[in-house]
Amino acid sequence: MNASDQTAVQEQAPRVLLLVDDEKNILAALRRLLHAEKYRILTANSAPEALELLASTPVDVIVSDQRMPDMTGVEFFRIAKERYPETIRIMLSGYTELQSVTDAVNEGAIYKFLTKPWDDNQLKTHVAEAFHRKGLSDENARLHAQLRLANAELANANAQLEGLVQKKERQIHRDEIMLDVVHEVLRHLPLAVIGLDNDNLVVLANIAAEQLGAGNSLLGKEIESVMPALLQNLTSEGEARRGVFELEGKAFDVLLCPMGQHSLSRGRLLTLCRQDERKKRRDPT
Repeated sequence: MNASDQTAVQEQAPRVLLLVDDEKNILAALRRLLHAEKYRILTANSAPEALELLASTPVDVIVSDQRMPDMTGVEFFRIAKERYPETIRIMLSGYTELQSVTDAVNEGAIYKFLTKPWDDNQLKTHVAEAFHRKGLSDENARLHAQLRLANAELANANAQLEGLVQKKERQIHRDEIMLDVVHEVLRHLPLAVIGLDNDNLVVLANIAAEQLGAGNSLLGKEIESVMPALLQNLTSEGEARRGVFELEGKAFDVLLCPMGQHSLSRGRLLTLCRQDERKKRRDPT
């Protein structure tokens, strides 16, 4: 059920009024007076009976007499406030025991104090105001509950996001370490390795490749300017191209492979291996 549905249910729920008085004729008169207001009206002839009703039924507003057998209205309201603080409590009595009533008002046990005989319009107005006050209190509690739930959901989402970020950071750190290892291995590989972009500019060259450039850096230069005719005599062999290239009287086996088949990289990778070095590896004797 969403928030709007819950609000609609709350608005349609009957407002519950509990009338407490040891005189049945007073209860009957109050019921007749307030019946037209469409409250759900409960009655009790004593404070203990009222407490039993409160234990079993949610009540919004209580109107109670002060002088009753077994327990006074002030004593009853103190207990009701402690056990059911969300109720709105109105005292109605023909006896004005000022000190005890004043103390109860100051403690917050009593919302309003009215004397008997009551003014019908005044009583209905105060009861209506009490229900309005209770409605505002309920709505405030509902909004606080929704806020707590939203905050809990937000905290949970933040925790999940933080976990994902930490996991991603750990993965990036591992990838950086792996990339550094690959760079280190590639740099010290005895095989000359040259990376070319789509315009045949050198974007990567390891130590063995730089040594072929007679001490000149290869990076950023066109491969044809540092090794003329290197790419002209290569023959296609599937995706790769092979050939032989001579540099300063030394013959190199050349392999040119396209990049991007297994990654997002672009360009081509060029390797040069001296033929006499290859023969040595094949026949170490």
